[in-house]
Amino acid sequence: MADFSAVTLWGVLSAGVAFAVGAGLWTFAEYNIHRFLGHHPRFRGNIFEKEHTRHHSVGNYFAPAIKKAGAAILAAILLGGPSVWLLGALVGGAFTLGFALMYLTYEGLHWLDHVHPGWTPRMRRLRRHHFWHHFGSPKLNHGVTTTFWDRVYGTYAEPGVIRVPKKLAMRWLVDDRTGAVRTEHAAHYRLQ
Repeated sequence: MADFSAVTLWGVLSAGVAFAVGAGLWTFAEYNIHRFLGHHPRFRGNIFEKEHTRHHSVGNYFAPAIKKAGAAILAAILLGGPSVWLLGALVGGAFTLGFALMYLTYEGLHWLDHVHPGWTPRMRRLRRHHFWHHFGSPKLNHGVTTTFWDRVYGTYAEPGVIRVPKKLAMRWLVDDRTGAVRTEHAAHYRLQ
């Protein structure tokens, strides 16, 4: 059984900060992976770019879970080992956990963007940000979980009306009876 008697309030606070920093670092990694490995000509042909290009061209395609799990395990090892060694088990573990849980949040939000109409106004705004990237300009709006890094690096664009090719239209967007954009999405989306 683990001995937590040496855990202090300072240790818990440090772990909380480390967790938040780890989560924030994921959003930075997400932006850079997407922008550079997914879209920059210098990095063409990498594994991520191949899967990402398929995701853009098919729409509802997501890389197999086994590939994502492998990348997550590799990242946890590469990040977790040095973090625990440098910061100790509690703080280093919290940092790695924050990074890993934010990665899982990213995967969940990205999938939901494509398959669900969105539960909250914030989710719907982030989804529009993401779909402006898909259908408006692939050189802009690289963030999925946040617009922060796009704003910092000048790749943010306020989404206008998003023109979605019919063959890539998401199921939540189109009314099955009419084949048109559902009324609740008509102010922000058009089919082309």
